[in-house]
Amino acid sequence: MTDQSPPEPVPAPSDDEAGEFLSLLHTALHAVRREAGSRLEPVGTTPGQFRMLRFLARCETPCRLGAVATALDVAPRSVTSKVDDAEAAGLVRRIPDPDDRRATLVELTARGRETVERVGAVRSSSAGSLLARLGDADRRELLRLLRVLAGEPSA
Repeated sequence: MTDQSPPEPVPAPSDDEAGEFLSLLHTALHAVRREAGSRLEPVGTTPGQFRMLRFLARCETPCRLGAVATALDVAPRSVTSKVDDAEAAGLVRRIPDPDDRRATLVELTARGRETVERVGAVRSSSAGSLLARLGDADRRELLRLLRVLAGEPSA
């Protein structure tokens, strides 16, 4: 029988560390969004609209707008305007809900699916260009630390 002592407590970050973390995270996310926006504009979509299209691409059946809003953690009226724009661009279509004639469902069109595929490639390229600023060891360490913060198992 081995004597296992409890792990040492991890000291809480100082206010300065927490503030710097939030500031750096905000700046990094802003850079990611700016880079993604500039790469997505020629494709004809925005980062927010792409999130919606990607969600719809993962759905096996058409979705109610409320379910889309919940999944994206946005207000229903935000989804309505995103769907309006995507519908005008031919990326989604609204269809009546067969179970509730007052409700409307939304689904991707063939053009919407093609856009999700094209944007996925552009998006990977965008993230790759930002990660290219780091060496291999630093990239692995960044991803490891982000998994810890996200509460995901390490790869």
